[in-house]
Amino acid sequence: MYIERIIPIVKELQKSSILLLGPRRTGKSAFIRHQAPPHRVYDLLKSDVFLRLSQRPSLIRESLSPDDHLIVIDEIQKLPVLMDEVHVMIEEKGVRFLLTGSSARKLRRTHTSLMAGRARTRLLAPFVSVELPALDLDRALTYGMLPPVQLSDEPLEELGSYVGTYLREEIHAEALSRNIEGFSRFLAHAALWSGELINFEGVGRDSQVPARTVREYFVLLEDTLVGKMLRPLQTTGKRKAVSHGKFYFFDIGVVHALTGRMSLGVDTPAYGKAFEHFIWQELNAYTNYFARSKPIHFWRDKNGAEVDFVLGESIAVEVKSSRMLHDRDFKGLRAITEQRDYNIERRIVVCREPEPRRVDGVEIVPYELFLEQLWSHSLF
Repeated sequence: MYIERIIPIVKELQKSSILLLGPRRTGKSAFIRHQAPPHRVYDLLKSDVFLRLSQRPSLIRESLSPDDHLIVIDEIQKLPVLMDEVHVMIEEKGVRFLLTGSSARKLRRTHTSLMAGRARTRLLAPFVSVELPALDLDRALTYGMLPPVQLSDEPLEELGSYVGTYLREEIHAEALSRNIEGFSRFLAHAALWSGELINFEGVGRDSQVPARTVREYFVLLEDTLVGKMLRPLQTTGKRKAVSHGKFYFFDIGVVHALTGRMSLGVDTPAYGKAFEHFIWQELNAYTNYFARSKPIHFWRDKNGAEVDFVLGESIAVEVKSSRMLHDRDFKGLRAITEQRDYNIERRIVVCREPEPRRVDGVEIVPYELFLEQLWSHSLF
């Protein structure tokens, strides 16, 4: 069963080469097969293909035929030297490439500069709500939105395999670190901190890893697209904002597999945290697909007032899993409007209330309606 993806790159491929990045098993290869079929494919996960091209990178250029208008190189980060050949063929032959990768680390260190202006970089997320025939919220909050997990009758086994064979082994190998035990401890504790203000010393203490190494590991997770450090919206006003970032793993199911929490009680703090993480995944995917010029931040002042997400510096979004909101749930949204540095046009609370309503200028929006507005391009 294939579910069509919403990422809008098929038309772009008619004019430009694309570097399509995304964590392993987000569906890059399936997307190519079903929505962007190429004229030729080189899969570097296949040992024979990797061996031939590593010994003679020019084989792709030497094998070109007049009908080869779109060429796919899968997992390009495994052989970055091919970027030189890609550069030549784009410039001299007019060939378009769809390059896929599950890590930007090696490419950034070596050949990314060669692609400047020649290939657009796009990020593929796990499934988003609009792609599914019907969203099962509790399943999404528990197991996440990775395609093989969402489509599996045994999501726990799929997640366990993903965490064991990919996160702990492949990312560790890319880090070139000898301390796999320390890295594994770090992963588990980093997952516990997902969605929270990161204290590198605290994570290091919990995982028995030096704080300096913890910082390097978080950079590694960003480079391998496993997570993102959400930066605070800065201010020069009276309420000074915090400077630490919040780290979100790319998928809430992966977080639960790492922490061992595979059941969520409704209306518990863990459920609320997963709900917030799910909304972040949707917002992050949307901005990557359709609104790259409008970054997401969070806001928090030194007095503890906080807004979960600020979209493009104009829309403040608070996420609450409650079915009935209370006055205290608007604390952060009220505080941010006191800041004269920002032009907050909309204040929204995304929640599980059954109907939309408005209180003192704050929009209370059921999550179903919020997601509908987001993916119909009517939010911002």
